[in-house]
Amino acid sequence: MSTLNIRVTPRRMLPLRDAAEYIGVATKRFAGVCPVTPIEMPDGSLLFDIRDLDSWLDSLKSGDASGDDELIGKLG
Repeated sequence: MSTLNIRVTPRRMLPLRDAAEYIGVATKRFAGVCPVTPIEMPDGSLLFDIRDLDSWLDSLKSGDASGDDELIGKLG
């Protein structure tokens, strides 16, 4: 019997494609559904912090996320 040892290094910062996959939407839909702002890295690339994505997803589950109608009501 063989044992396979795989070491996976978790990533904190994700490019757009991976961030979309992480939250379970197509890349084309990501910007329309996810309000998380990417962080500009020193090399100019834009990456999404997995902790910010998790916080946003958690807010959806707990009902803390504001809907568009509620946001518009606050502005008016």
